[in-house]
Amino acid sequence: MVKQVHAAHILVKSEERAKEVLEMMNKGEKFSELAKKYSECPSGKKGGDLGFFSRQKMVKEFENAAFEGKEGSVVGPIKTQFGWHLIKVIEKK
Repeated sequence: MVKQVHAAHILVKSEERAKEVLEMMNKGEKFSELAKKYSECPSGKKGGDLGFFSRQKMVKEFENAAFEGKEGSVVGPIKTQFGWHLIKVIEKK
């Protein structure tokens, strides 16, 4: 069973903006660079990296997406009380 997920995210205010950022990623731009440029979370400065976290450390919608996503994939847009997230699942352990 997965105990922890190492993830990065990009937080933006609207679903439309999240889709625009996802489109840029699909065209080859790096997740970490897009996080530095667009994320409204302080983690954006370090490419959106949140490190490892266990269950019940993040809001439910975010946690579910991160734990259910495949390693190496980007999940989203996911809506939470903070806005819209694109979540990169880096590693699970």
